[in-house]
Amino acid sequence: MSSSFWIVAAALGIGLAYKLPAFLRGGRNPLARQVAGLLLAACGVFFFAAPTTIAWVNDATGIPNLAAPLVYSLLTGFCASCLLLIVKWRGGSSESVRRTTWLVYGSYGAVIVALWVCFALSDHRVERLRDLDTYYANTPGMREMILLYLLGHTVAVLITSALLWTWESRVRGTGWLHAGVVLLSVGYALNLVYDAVKLIAVVARWTGHNLDWLSTNVAPPVAAVVGLLIALGFIVPHGGERMSRNVSDRREYRALGPLARALSQVPSAGSPIPIGPFTAPGLRLVHRRTTIRDALRQLQPHLDQSARERAVQTYLAEGKTPDEAEVLAEAAAIVAAASTPAVLAGKAPKQSARAAADLNSDLVSLSRALRNLPVVRWNSTTQESVTP
Repeated sequence: MSSSFWIVAAALGIGLAYKLPAFLRGGRNPLARQVAGLLLAACGVFFFAAPTTIAWVNDATGIPNLAAPLVYSLLTGFCASCLLLIVKWRGGSSESVRRTTWLVYGSYGAVIVALWVCFALSDHRVERLRDLDTYYANTPGMREMILLYLLGHTVAVLITSALLWTWESRVRGTGWLHAGVVLLSVGYALNLVYDAVKLIAVVARWTGHNLDWLSTNVAPPVAAVVGLLIALGFIVPHGGERMSRNVSDRREYRALGPLARALSQVPSAGSPIPIGPFTAPGLRLVHRRTTIRDALRQLQPHLDQSARERAVQTYLAEGKTPDEAEVLAEAAAIVAAASTPAVLAGKAPKQSARAAADLNSDLVSLSRALRNLPVVRWNSTTQESVTP
């Protein structure tokens, strides 16, 4: 039982770790602070709600069931964080946001104080690790404490869930962000299931019935699923975008390989930058792009415009489209220029050289053209392109 709570706490901790850099960079960004606070509170709830942690808190303090108001206070703080996040997301005038923020702080702060007052005034001598809500459902003080945390949680979840489902239609088509909002929406909706089964079990005790199994056997798994969905809701948009960006960077890095190899002998104007096997894909891509562009700048004066135009006509005659012929001619010009002695020696072209050609194609198109380039002989004397 405890391991499931710790797994959820760890998942929420991962979500917090994902958001922590944005929080540290954001400085006074209220949204970053609110998300970090929400995830921290949720992580605390699941960590301290584990039965073994409950037993440890009770033993360490010497007060039976002290973990109960501690967990309920953390859960109430989580509810307040959810509402405050909604307030920040919704926006509005600074005065309205400030007023609503203080209302949330005041109301949920009062609930936390009331939880501890009710606990202090109650008889809670019998330690209960799993069924405290139903065992003390009819005990004065404890009864009010249990009802307070459940009602506070239900109100916060209702508001948050309703607004999330409203936003779901607005973010459709945004990819990972939409997936995150859907996960959060489902997670908060399942929170209502948790509250419902808890309240049913407690009310059953009030009416002399026994539905404790709802509280002890149904509510904890629901809470675990809720925690995982909320954690994923915050992790997926950031992690998914990062994964997609890395995949895209790796794909483009590989696509630029033929062009990078074709230009590998062209002297570079800058100093080489060491790239290790564990370098981030984005940095590797930036380095490859920079190296290629630097080599093309060195190569550009050696590209022959008239010869390239003749190559275009040759490819058109072979049935290529105008765009395909243009890219293939540029790729052939690059291969020919990169192998000339002047380029390899790093010499500038002679003043009598033909007009330099401008490259119009993007780097990936040029690289793909090099990969599928038909054999072209670039006659060094006549500057003509010939396909055998």
